[in-house]
Amino acid sequence: MSSFDFEYPDVFTAGTIGDVGSRTFLVQARDGNRVVTIKVEKQQLRALAEYLSEAIKGLGRPGHLDDPEGLVMSPDDVIDIRAGEISVSIDPERGHVEIVIEDLDLKVDDDVLISVTKEQAAAFAIASIRLVESGRPPCPLCGLPLDPRGHDCPRTNGHRAPLT
Repeated sequence: MSSFDFEYPDVFTAGTIGDVGSRTFLVQARDGNRVVTIKVEKQQLRALAEYLSEAIKGLGRPGHLDDPEGLVMSPDDVIDIRAGEISVSIDPERGHVEIVIEDLDLKVDDDVLISVTKEQAAAFAIASIRLVESGRPPCPLCGLPLDPRGHDCPRTNGHRAPLT
């Protein structure tokens, strides 16, 4: 049993805090007054969203997808855990997806178990991909994110001015 169990939470969402280029990516589950906020890396969020997109295809076409609500954060809110390993299991009979996010700091029993419907998983995946892709555009030469202050592209090998 984990410290944070959410079976079909009211809200399962992802969001960011901070400006583009220095955003902190978060996953949040809310059920009534219970809230868990998990700090994830951008690549973890992308991988989870892409995996969920593929995995739920075997569950049949989802019903109506609501746009996930945004994060609920106040100045007093804390990040409950930093995501380490993330695993997903699918129950095709119930049309149910279970996501386990282990605490990177490996505190005993500080992991998160979130069980969601295929509709919640699909809506989360779509919104998360949009969120990840809304960041800085990639450099056309090296693929690294373009920084608004300038970009020293490694592909130019110092022979051109930085791309902006």
